[in-house]
Amino acid sequence: MSKAAIHTNTAPAAIGTYSQAIEANGLVFLSGQIPLDPATMEVVDGDFEARARRVFDNLAAVAVAAGGTLDDVVKLTVFLTDLGNFATVNAVMEDYFHKPFPARAAVGVASLPKGVDVEADAILALNPPL
Repeated sequence: MSKAAIHTNTAPAAIGTYSQAIEANGLVFLSGQIPLDPATMEVVDGDFEARARRVFDNLAAVAVAAGGTLDDVVKLTVFLTDLGNFATVNAVMEDYFHKPFPARAAVGVASLPKGVDVEADAILALNPPL
């Protein structure tokens, strides 16, 4: 098996020992994205919806760098510190994903990096593979 790291300056740089994404045999594993502005590496201003949109913008940027789009996402995991924001995530996702929607899990967590309230990671299936 071969694997290749994916990197783009249009998404936040890794803040730890990980890659923005790894491609292996046509699958692209996108690392979790939090609502960081890639230009400043600061959490975006605004309400929960603005933060959720930044998360999906970041995921989209990494997907494009891998040669795909969010339409290639087959599995999405959303992490929330407040499951009361679940309906907002659903509404925001309607602007980023098209049918058939990816498989998804929404997980309530105690905390996330940099004290944010939302994070998401994804798996893309590229056809043809890189």
